[in-house]
Amino acid sequence: MHKAAMWRVIDEERADLADLLVSLTPEQWACPSLCEGWTVRHVAAHLSLAPRARLAPVLWDVVQARGNFDRFVDNVTRREAVRPPADLVTELRAASGSRRLAPGQKLADAMMDVLVHGQDIAVPLGIDRPMPLEAARHSTEHVWRMGFPFHARKRLRGLRLVATDTDWSAGEGGDAVVEGPIAALLLLVAGRHAAALARLSGPGVAVLAKH
Repeated sequence: MHKAAMWRVIDEERADLADLLVSLTPEQWACPSLCEGWTVRHVAAHLSLAPRARLAPVLWDVVQARGNFDRFVDNVTRREAVRPPADLVTELRAASGSRRLAPGQKLADAMMDVLVHGQDIAVPLGIDRPMPLEAARHSTEHVWRMGFPFHARKRLRGLRLVATDTDWSAGEGGDAVVEGPIAALLLLVAGRHAAALARLSGPGVAVLAKH
């Protein structure tokens, strides 16, 4: 995808997620998300922070987390999540149109992040949130190739992933094929197995169910 198209997706997803979040009840804000240990509120806080992140504070937070990436992200997210939901929505809406990436973040990371975290919010709430097809395909390929932090190729070794709604496939699984919409495959490669399984089919699904 061209940069302009990727930014357009990010802008639209951020604005649409802001509209979704502002409609939620307090109970829905407190609902567990697909991110282990995080509620919908935590995910909203995480999404609102990235465009505002600056290098010096990020480096300090990394030091505080003793270099552990997961601990760093969790610490910062929990600190931001104490802010009122209305402020988080305002920040996320204001981020639509921004062309600033978080320190160390690539544009493909930012697009993947907003697509996956949008599902982290929507799926547990029973809300259908379609993904833009080409953006989902690009993000799935990105996660498949990137290694850390998802390690998709290692986790899903022995499986062949095939999208049913766009031209994308990966893996060397032979008969262990996993088929489904590219949005479900993106959740799968991003480590959201349980959320993806119901939308997937093929002989490889039995292997996934044992993970």
